[in-house]
Amino acid sequence: MIDAVRKRAPRPPAPPKAPPLPPEAQRITRIKASNRFFSLNLRELWHYRELALILAWRDVKVRYKQTGLGVLWAIIQPVVTMVIFTLIFHNAAGIPSEYDVPYALFSYVGLLPWFYFASSLTQSSTSLVGNAALVTKVYFPRLLIPLASIIVPVIDFLVSSTVLVALFVYYGRAPHWHFVAVPVFLGMALLTALGVGLWLSALSVRYRDVQYAVPFLTQFLLFTSPIPYPVGVIPQHVRWLLALNPMTGVIDGVRWAVLGRGVPHYTVFATSAAMGVAILLSGLVFFRRTERSFADVI
Repeated sequence: MIDAVRKRAPRPPAPPKAPPLPPEAQRITRIKASNRFFSLNLRELWHYRELALILAWRDVKVRYKQTGLGVLWAIIQPVVTMVIFTLIFHNAAGIPSEYDVPYALFSYVGLLPWFYFASSLTQSSTSLVGNAALVTKVYFPRLLIPLASIIVPVIDFLVSSTVLVALFVYYGRAPHWHFVAVPVFLGMALLTALGVGLWLSALSVRYRDVQYAVPFLTQFLLFTSPIPYPVGVIPQHVRWLLALNPMTGVIDGVRWAVLGRGVPHYTVFATSAAMGVAILLSGLVFFRRTERSFADVI
């Protein structure tokens, strides 16, 4: 009787078949060290582009979390520096401006790309160490971490640019039509910041005292950049030394684009651009060559 009941019992329905995986999920990724001296997989970087945006947005929220003034810090720092430069370098030392504009406007235009560059150095130098748990547990292109860290200061740059608009209104002036060239010089600043950030972030994995050298490096570059003084006051025969600082061409170029009515300093632009490209390429090579040991050393 029991056997008869068992025979008449209906069989349970078969579980539904899982839908086929999309082509992206079926792709097999093989992780291995490259035998070439330098390799940069741009397709892989583009595939993980959303991760770079997520990391950048996370850093933005952490940057302004539980702050009393929030994004106003992006305005306070360059404005206070502009006032100090005006009192010390212009009123006390008598250093003139350039392009026949008020010194406050002249110095603030130079401070905008500089604060972006300085903030990028500070954040990128500790970006890998700050994401140690992510580096040691999950595979993704490590280049995305310093790349995301130089995207965050762009927001501060845009916020602090509102003061520049107010200064133009206050002095009754308008930007020059060269203003269309500003993205070119800002691109130079971004690539230079990425190159230096790749060097500092890779070195900080092995040498943690790099973070203590970054403020000294920032101060050194500040006074070797034509922020409180114009390039024109530097003698021609030593001007090339100033141009070895890649931010010299960026700052002078942004000033010429926003304020300029004269002939730009072509030699300074070319020398600074060449130095920026050299720093970027060497930073990419060094970062990629040392990337394979990050998870073991960090």
